Amino acid sequence: MSTTQHEQWLTRIEVSQRLNVPKRTLDQWAAQKKGPPYRRFGRHTRYRMSQLIAWEDAQTGGGTDDPRGAA
Repeated sequence: MSTTQHEQWLTRIEVSQRLNVPKRTLDQWAAQKKGPPYRRFGRHTRYRMSQLIAWEDAQTGGGTDDPRGAA
Protein backbone atom coordinates (compact mmCIF):
# COMPACT_ATOMS: atom_id res chain seq x y z
CA MET A 1 0.00 0.00 0.00
CA SER A 2 1.36 3.41 -0.84
CA THR A 3 1.82 6.20 1.69
CA THR A 4 -1.09 8.04 0.10
CA GLN A 5 -3.42 5.09 0.73
CA HIS A 6 -2.24 4.83 4.35
CA GLU A 7 -3.14 8.49 4.87
CA GLN A 8 -6.66 7.97 3.55
CA TRP A 9 -9.46 8.91 5.96
CA LEU A 10 -12.24 6.35 6.43
CA THR A 11 -15.80 6.86 7.62
CA ARG A 12 -17.14 4.98 10.62
CA ILE A 13 -19.19 2.80 8.25
CA GLU A 14 -16.08 1.91 6.23
CA VAL A 15 -14.22 1.00 9.43
CA SER A 16 -17.12 -1.11 10.67
CA GLN A 17 -17.07 -3.02 7.37
CA ARG A 18 -13.29 -3.46 7.52
CA LEU A 19 -13.41 -4.77 11.10
CA ASN A 20 -16.65 -6.69 10.51
CA VAL A 21 -18.30 -5.12 13.56
CA PRO A 22 -21.54 -3.13 13.69
CA LYS A 23 -21.23 0.65 13.39
CA ARG A 24 -22.93 0.84 16.78
CA THR A 25 -19.94 -0.98 18.30
CA LEU A 26 -17.63 1.76 17.04
CA ASP A 27 -20.03 4.35 18.47
CA GLN A 28 -19.86 2.62 21.86
CA TRP A 29 -16.08 2.26 21.76
CA ALA A 30 -15.74 5.97 21.02
CA ALA A 31 -18.02 6.85 23.96
CA GLN A 32 -15.90 4.57 26.19
CA LYS A 33 -12.61 6.06 24.91
CA LYS A 34 -11.46 2.75 23.44
CA GLY A 35 -11.18 1.27 19.98
CA PRO A 36 -9.24 2.72 17.07
CA PRO A 37 -8.20 6.39 17.22
CA TYR A 38 -10.38 8.81 15.28
CA ARG A 39 -10.76 12.51 14.56
CA ARG A 40 -13.81 14.71 14.39
CA PHE A 41 -14.21 17.17 11.53
CA GLY A 42 -17.29 19.14 12.51
CA ARG A 43 -19.91 16.46 12.94
CA HIS A 44 -18.01 13.92 10.83
CA THR A 45 -15.93 11.15 12.38
CA ARG A 46 -12.96 9.90 10.39
CA TYR A 47 -10.30 7.25 10.97
CA ARG A 48 -6.83 7.57 9.42
CA MET A 49 -5.90 4.32 7.66
CA SER A 50 -2.34 4.25 9.04
CA GLN A 51 -3.60 4.65 12.62
CA LEU A 52 -6.29 2.03 12.08
CA ILE A 53 -3.71 -0.47 10.80
CA ALA A 54 -1.46 0.26 13.79
CA TRP A 55 -4.41 -0.25 16.16
CA GLU A 56 -5.31 -3.53 14.42
CA ASP A 57 -1.71 -4.74 14.71
CA ALA A 58 -1.66 -3.89 18.45
CA GLN A 59 -4.74 -5.98 19.22
CA THR A 60 -4.21 -9.30 20.96
CA GLY A 61 -6.82 -11.78 21.89
CA GLY A 62 -4.95 -15.03 22.29
CA GLY A 63 -5.52 -15.98 18.67
CA THR A 64 -2.98 -16.73 16.00
CA ASP A 65 -2.35 -15.68 12.40
CA ASP A 66 -1.41 -19.31 11.68
CA PRO A 67 -4.53 -21.13 10.34
CA ARG A 68 -3.14 -24.39 11.79
CA GLY A 69 -3.27 -22.95 15.30
CA ALA A 70 -0.55 -22.38 17.86
CA ALA A 71 2.49 -24.62 17.74
